[in-house]
Amino acid sequence: MRVYVPTTLAALAEAQQGGALAQAAAYAVTPALREWYVSDDLEELEYAALVRAAQSSLRLLAADPGAPRRRVVVALDVADSAVQPYPGDEYQDQASLGRVVLAGAVKLAKAASVHADADDQEVVEDVAAAADAIAAADAGDTDAQFSVDGAEDHELLWYATQEIPGLIG
Repeated sequence: MRVYVPTTLAALAEAQQGGALAQAAAYAVTPALREWYVSDDLEELEYAALVRAAQSSLRLLAADPGAPRRRVVVALDVADSAVQPYPGDEYQDQASLGRVVLAGAVKLAKAASVHADADDQEVVEDVAAAADAIAAADAGDTDAQFSVDGAEDHELLWYATQEIPGLIG
């Protein structure tokens, strides 16, 4: 099963050194996501899971003011048995559809790819503004939601796993 693990550049650097991602939360194509997205196209569904992981990465950035302001998602292939439904899956809000729990740390060697924001001044500024605004957006502030949407206007770039050292460097 393909899962998308939200992270930050700082946490990715730690995973590179330690060999494993400690993050337990991930996103995948779940029944709830399939039902909401109403598509049979696996590629579209996986993209929807990736977008939700990017939103979660933004929340990780908000919690870590010292982390570089770039969203990061690691795409991993894991055994179906390593993925558990997130508790209360049927009651998730739209932003958390597809959220799953991994059974434990996942070896970074299982990564298929890494997706991250460009190291571009405009992107970094938009992501920083979104990280600062995410809590207010969650509380219903429409101006804050506009800032969050500004970050989501930027597509994550695709990186091969052998590019991780350059990405975190």
